Amino acid sequence: MEYDIQLFDDLDPDTRPSLGEALVPVAGMLSFLGIGIGIYGLDPQFPLFWGITFTGLFSYYWLGISWDTLYDGITQSLLMGIQVVFILFIVYALISTWIHAGTIPAMMYYGLSLLTPTVFLPMTAVITAVITFAIGSSWTAAGTLGVAFIGIGSGLGIPAPMTAGAILTGAYTGDKQSPLSDTTNLAAAVTNTDLYDHINAMRNGTTLAFGISVMLFAALGLRASGSIPADRVAEIQTALAGTYTISPLAFVPIVVTFALAIYGISAIPALGTGIFAGAATALALQGTGFEQIWTAAQSGTNPETGLEVVNDLLASGGMVGGSWAVTIAISALALGGMLECTGIIAVLAHHLGRLSRSVASLTGVTAFSAVSMNVLAAEQYVSIVVPGITLRNLYEEKGLKSENLSRAIESSGTVTSALVPWNSGAVFMAGTLGVSTFEYAPYYFLGFLSPLILILMGITGWNITHKEGAHAEGPAVEHAEAVPAGDE
Repeated sequence: MEYDIQLFDDLDPDTRPSLGEALVPVAGMLSFLGIGIGIYGLDPQFPLFWGITFTGLFSYYWLGISWDTLYDGITQSLLMGIQVVFILFIVYALISTWIHAGTIPAMMYYGLSLLTPTVFLPMTAVITAVITFAIGSSWTAAGTLGVAFIGIGSGLGIPAPMTAGAILTGAYTGDKQSPLSDTTNLAAAVTNTDLYDHINAMRNGTTLAFGISVMLFAALGLRASGSIPADRVAEIQTALAGTYTISPLAFVPIVVTFALAIYGISAIPALGTGIFAGAATALALQGTGFEQIWTAAQSGTNPETGLEVVNDLLASGGMVGGSWAVTIAISALALGGMLECTGIIAVLAHHLGRLSRSVASLTGVTAFSAVSMNVLAAEQYVSIVVPGITLRNLYEEKGLKSENLSRAIESSGTVTSALVPWNSGAVFMAGTLGVSTFEYAPYYFLGFLSPLILILMGITGWNITHKEGAHAEGPAVEHAEAVPAGDE
């Protein structure tokens, strides 16, 4: 996939917007989102549409940008995000198919036997991190394993936002450290960093953030201990077993999907194969009719298990139900494309870079730039590409190794995408897990700890690495050599 992003030096000095002009549509967009979502409780689609309209009119009448240029910007952004749209539709169909196959019901059934309220949250984070590390995709892990964990947690009396926070913490931890992850490879590529140097540079900070998160989840689990009503687990298991054939054979779709991902097959074909594996399992194990399976994949499931809580947990929207999330993703991508093609994003990134006076401030500016791109462009890839390319020279000038930059953009860009309600990452996670961004955000500890620890690195000099012969600037930065790839 190509990332043709405009940089400040690429813009015509006679036509590029000033900083004040660049801030106008940003302020307008944030105001519309605040009014629409915060005051009136609207879904993000129309507040984003208001932002698109305002940005288009301002760009055309004030900045003199032609409609064709604006359309081209929208088109390029949508092309960059088309994979997001495909994955959203596929995952929604996959969830419905796996429910019919008994895959998700079986995971819930066995999970309720193995896990307890006390250990559930930390174990969810750890298991999700391990699986995501193996397959290299936080979205695949959340869209499959995560859905089952939501059901298990509900059966154990754990609030869904807490479970979602544990899932996201594990998913993004494993994603950051996996050499198979697309964002990990992208961060290394745009900063000209060796992949394993980049992963090694992230390891200490990620381990610290994840360790603190697991301890926080353990503390939440202690509070949840004993809150499960008597016989609730047995009641849910009885409803599941009375509706589906519960057998280890029901795990065939998830084994097939994860095996393909581990083998290196990309997310779309791996998840697509998972749909067919789910359909075959539903036919062979559950005795579901052929037409019924594919109708469910398209329109969703509405099981009748005799227990309302189980019915609610296993109800799904299918591919058609994915349209709500897709419309948010498309609107946000369109707005981000307009901000990019007008040069507004490039101007903002450039002026942020000029605020860097020391290694500490450069680290903070990098983190802020990545988070800002998540807000403005609504796409985590942009939060990696724009700061990675824009700030590369500043890291060179200060004698810093490139892995400092690659670590900074991923530790603050990738993980925070799930905290911005209109970002593709948050749209996917909220839609797939059935928990809104505002509900799971307080429990998504990694999303806050990762950038915080990154900033502390810049202030204290911990893990800041310099090129041979370069010297740290000031007492706040100490020289530290990077661990060579493969050496612990």
